[in-house]
Amino acid sequence: MAAESESEIRLAIGHVLFMDVVGYSKLLLDEQREIQEQLNKIVRSTEQVRAAEVAGSLVRLPAGDGMALVFFNSPEAPVYCAIEIAKKVREHPKLKLRMGIHSGPVNEVRDVNDRTNVAGAGINVAQQVMDCGDAGHILVSQRAAEDLAQSRQWRPYLHDLGECTVKHGAPIHAANFYAGDFGNPQLPEKFKHRRRRKILTLGLRPGSDGTTATKRWASISAALIAIAALVLVVSFLLHRPSSQSTSAAVSTLLPAPIPEKSIAVLPFENRSDEKENAYFADGVQNEILTNLAKIRDLWVISRTSVMQYKSEAQRNVREIGQQLGVAHLLEGSVQRSGNRVRVTAQLIDARSDTQQWAEHYDRDLADVFAIQSEIAKAIADQLKAKLSPQEKQRVEEIPTANTEAYVYYLRGNQIERNPDTLLEDYKTAEGLFVQAIKLDPNFALAHARLASIHAEIFHYYEPTESQRTAARTEAEAALRLQSA
Repeated sequence: MAAESESEIRLAIGHVLFMDVVGYSKLLLDEQREIQEQLNKIVRSTEQVRAAEVAGSLVRLPAGDGMALVFFNSPEAPVYCAIEIAKKVREHPKLKLRMGIHSGPVNEVRDVNDRTNVAGAGINVAQQVMDCGDAGHILVSQRAAEDLAQSRQWRPYLHDLGECTVKHGAPIHAANFYAGDFGNPQLPEKFKHRRRRKILTLGLRPGSDGTTATKRWASISAALIAIAALVLVVSFLLHRPSSQSTSAAVSTLLPAPIPEKSIAVLPFENRSDEKENAYFADGVQNEILTNLAKIRDLWVISRTSVMQYKSEAQRNVREIGQQLGVAHLLEGSVQRSGNRVRVTAQLIDARSDTQQWAEHYDRDLADVFAIQSEIAKAIADQLKAKLSPQEKQRVEEIPTANTEAYVYYLRGNQIERNPDTLLEDYKTAEGLFVQAIKLDPNFALAHARLASIHAEIFHYYEPTESQRTAARTEAEAALRLQSA
C-alpha cells in the first residue's frame, strides 16, 4: 500500500513567487484586514495572474500575512508578476512587501476543504529566499537566477548576494533583483556581514549534482510541457507580448546598452468627440503593439510598462526613453466618428527627441485592421527590422471580419483590464464578449476573453461548477479556432 501511494505522487516544476508583509504582526486587526485587501486586489489585477488563471496554470496559496503564487508555465512568470506588484505597491506606502522567487519541485495535494492544492520543496525554498530580504526586496534563488540569466533581458538586474543562513543553520544562495522602479537595491540585513557583493556570474553553472540548468530542465514531465504549450497559445490569444518583449525591467540603475531596434508604443490619445470612445484608442494602440511584438527582429516594450504614461499631458521623450530603455517611441491619436476613423502616428528617436516618421490615415472603420498592420510594417521598415514572410502574414492577420463584433470586443477589454473591476463589471464585460461572439462565432480572441471573464468570476466571486465549465469551454473554443 505504501509503495502504491507513493507511486501516485506526481512531481512538477513550479515557478514560485512567495511574498509577505513586513511588520504585519505589529498592526491592529483592522489595519491587517485593510493591508490584506490591498494586497489581494493588487495581485488579482496583474496581467500575469489573470492570464495564468485563465490557462489553469496557477495555484494561489494563502500564507497568513502573505501568499505564494505557483506558476506552471514559465520561469519568467513570477518575475513579471513581481515587477507588476512592486510597481503597484509603491502607491501604498503602508504596504511594505518583500518577495522571494524560486523554481523547484512541487506536488499536487488535497487540502482540508478537499480542494486541489500544491506543496513541496519549491514552495519552501521560495519562502526561505524571501525570509532573507527586507521590505521592498525581490530576492531570487540561485537556481531561478541561473535560469533567468540565460536571457539578456534579465542579466543586468540580477546581483549576487552570496549565502544567507536560514532555519536550522542551512545556507541558501540568493540574488537581489532590482532596477530603477522596482525592487530594493540596499543590501539586506542578513547579508551585511559579507564584505562585498559581486555581479551574478552569467551563463550556465553546474548545480549541486553536476548538471547544468539546461540539463535539469530536460527532466520536466510531458504533462508539464503540455500545460506550458496550452499557456503559450492562450497567452498569445490574450495579446501577451512575444519573447522579444520586455516588461518594466528596462528602467535602469545600471547602465546597459539600448538596442537600436527597440521601441515602446505609448498610449494613443482619444480625440473623438465622445470621450467614452477611449476604449477604441486603447484598442488601436494595443493592436499596433501586438503586431510589432510579432516581429522577432524588434525589441518591444510590454503594454504593462507603457500604460503609466497614459495620463501625461506633456511627455518628456528623452526621459521616457531612458526609463523604458528604448531607442524609439511611437505616439499617436485616434478619432472615431460614426463609421469613419482617423489615426495619426509618429515615430520618435527618444535619444535625440527627433521625429523619424509620421503618417495619418482617414478611412472607413472597417479598414482599422489594415491601418494597424500598415503602421506596424512602416515602423519595421523605418527601424530596418527584418520581416520574414511568416511574420508579415501574422502582422496582416485580422481577428474578425465583423467590425461591430470588434467594437464590442474592445469595450469588453477595457472593462476587464480595469484593476477595480467588480462583479457587475465582469457581468457587463461578459455580455459584451457574448455579443461579439454572436456577431462572429469564429472570433477566437472574443472566446479567449470570455474564458478569462468566467475564470475570474469563478475565482473571485462565484466558485461554481457552471463558471468553471464555461471558462474551460470558451478556452477550448479559442484554441480550436486559432489553430483552424
